[in-house]
Amino acid sequence: MASSSTEDTKKPPLSTTDDVQNDVEKNRGDASSDDPYSILSERKKVCLMITASFAGLISPLSSTVYFPALTSLADAMHVSSTRINLTVMMYLIFQGIAPSFIGSFSDTHGRRPAYLVSFVIYLGANIGLALQTNYAALMVLRCLQACGSSGTIALGSAVVADVSTRAERGKYIGYASMGLTLGPALGPVIGGLIDHFCGWRWIFWFLTILSGVFLAAIALFLPETCRAVVGNGSIPAARWNRPVFSALAPTTTTTSTSKTTTPTSITSNTTPKPQRLNPLRSARLVLDKENALILTYGALLYAGMAAVLTTLTTTLATHYDFNTIQIGLCYLPMGLGSLTSRYTVGCLLDRTFRRHAHAQQLRIIRNTQQDISAFDIERARLTVAIPLAYAAALVFVAYGWVMQARVSLAGPVLTLFVGSHLLTGAFTALSTLIVDLNRGSPATAVAANNLVRCLLGAGATAGAAPVIERIGIGWMAVVMAVVWVVASPCLWGVYLWGFGEE
Repeated sequence: MASSSTEDTKKPPLSTTDDVQNDVEKNRGDASSDDPYSILSERKKVCLMITASFAGLISPLSSTVYFPALTSLADAMHVSSTRINLTVMMYLIFQGIAPSFIGSFSDTHGRRPAYLVSFVIYLGANIGLALQTNYAALMVLRCLQACGSSGTIALGSAVVADVSTRAERGKYIGYASMGLTLGPALGPVIGGLIDHFCGWRWIFWFLTILSGVFLAAIALFLPETCRAVVGNGSIPAARWNRPVFSALAPTTTTTSTSKTTTPTSITSNTTPKPQRLNPLRSARLVLDKENALILTYGALLYAGMAAVLTTLTTTLATHYDFNTIQIGLCYLPMGLGSLTSRYTVGCLLDRTFRRHAHAQQLRIIRNTQQDISAFDIERARLTVAIPLAYAAALVFVAYGWVMQARVSLAGPVLTLFVGSHLLTGAFTALSTLIVDLNRGSPATAVAANNLVRCLLGAGATAGAAPVIERIGIGWMAVVMAVVWVVASPCLWGVYLWGFGEE
């Protein structure tokens, strides 16, 4: 789907698909400017992204730290394991819905206030969870906890888009995704240890302390990066929207560098106009057919991962007779596979971008957001994503059958590591493409991604255990891989016809 130049023509507000298409194309448009895309130094960019990344740790950590304590909670609440699993499903549903609100809010009013609102909600929910004594309160507060934590994922990706250009975005994926990756790896281990030695309430007290630390760090150090508020960093944010200590804040002076502008190197560094607050904007992005194809396939990948994560505890307990600590440690290979993928795939994305740019005679200018109206960004990203998705399907079939055969633990551990590495890489490439195609509203684009994947993930979480009971984990893995392969024409359609379609 071709990127088009931003037009100033006024159109009456519409509520149809044409209006959605207009919004999407406007987000992809580029204007020219000689200013650098971001005045932040490389060191400050890295520090900023690491801060945002670890703020995003709370969402996956809050989800996975809960898994080893499910049995303890069921006993304490005097409910069945099926009813406790409903709290996991509801968490995923609200994790998908909430970013639509916080993403739109941050694109309009800035990243800092969105972060502060999210952490205040999250802090209050954790205090309530640590003190509650009945199942109804557990369910409601878990939904509130999801609302507070899930927005941090969209905000972290938005910060990356605020300060990095498309050509260098892959390089920063590793920094920006460390927290998101460490959450699934560390959560079950931490949850298992705390539940075993201190009881399930201390899981929520731990999250309370952690969220308090993050809230203080953001209030004290994190600068505003939203381009609708501060541009490339040279426009001061409002006094109320500045960190108490400006250690990470950009300097107000920057050295101007001369740039040679050619027809294939038109730049885009102007400050986008603030958009109206609209929580439904992320849902409207899904109506664009190119976005819909990418988001749907990414959601299917995530649903498969969610099915593996939620059934791993029960599978290990029944097949290997493990306790909560041992089960928690078995989640580490998946987390480590995701962590290594962020760096290898990040470098691969940048290298592929440069290769395609060279082939299409697009000159890459450092620290400059270039016009990609004549550049096939879809092929540059999907060249990486498609092979990784096929390879992940094969590896997870192997995981299902080695787990079914109850072979040595080395088999499941190795396949979980490799499969997670490949699957996370494919999902990272697709998420990067969604931000590339909707540059004007990065947080809203990531919220749309979160909306679709979490809703499908909730369905996979609810259905995975019954499917395994009926056909076994080996055939469940086959079904999951077949779904990924059969749905892959979604990506091939974007790869072949996405660029240049009106």
